Amino acid sequence: MLRAILVEDERHCQDRLRHLLRRHEDFLVLECTASTVEDAKVAILLHRPEVVFLDVQLRGRTGFELLKEIPNISFEVIFTTAFDRYAVEAFRFSALDYLLKPIAEEDLIAALEKLKKKISQQEICKKLEVLFQNLEENRTGDFQKIAVPTVDGLSMISIDDILRFQSDSNYTHLFLIGGKRLTVAKTLKYFVTLLEKHHFYRTHHSHLINLIYVDKYQKGKGGLVLMTDGSHVEIAVRRKEEFLKRLMGKS
Repeated sequence: MLRAILVEDERHCQDRLRHLLRRHEDFLVLECTASTVEDAKVAILLHRPEVVFLDVQLRGRTGFELLKEIPNISFEVIFTTAFDRYAVEAFRFSALDYLLKPIAEEDLIAALEKLKKKISQQEICKKLEVLFQNLEENRTGDFQKIAVPTVDGLSMISIDDILRFQSDSNYTHLFLIGGKRLTVAKTLKYFVTLLEKHHFYRTHHSHLINLIYVDKYQKGKGGLVLMTDGSHVEIAVRRKEEFLKRLMGKS
């Protein structure tokens, strides 16, 4: 789900776009609304949006001025204005799209479709970038990073930075070194298949661990693994023997 900010100084225009965007909450969430250039800069820094709906005229200033004051712009821009003459300048700023007020629902839908397509293309490019990097770094197929889909897009994660995975129905939680945690809309089986040839082992139907970060094994019916981050992971009884072999490097 993409984070969005609305920069608009007219209340009725804010309400109109808010109302239209509610119908697309499965794709985009409106984090906040700003009505001045100064407030918009703060909101962008705080929320780090993927897309900004930006009014051209803002209480004596313009949306173009706002963009000039933000270094390293990393979000898409959809301009909104009542004056069509601003369209040419808007596209000079590489706006994803341009909505003429009063905003029609079909125009917004068309703009969001363009956004979906562009985000999809960016994700493909990132995946290819990781693929080429993995091929270049290790031609034996022992890749170094995986592309993990998140609510923000894609995260490129070194497999040596992953301590463990934990299943949560159709989602999986990734626990990384440094205490960071990610939740992705992939099943645990997806990661088991991806990493089965590497130093990962599925100890339980809900857990996949990086054997590099095993600190201690505690005996028991199946037993428990103590990871270097202090977490405890259960070992299924039927997996205990194979796990111990893998842990001691015998298979």
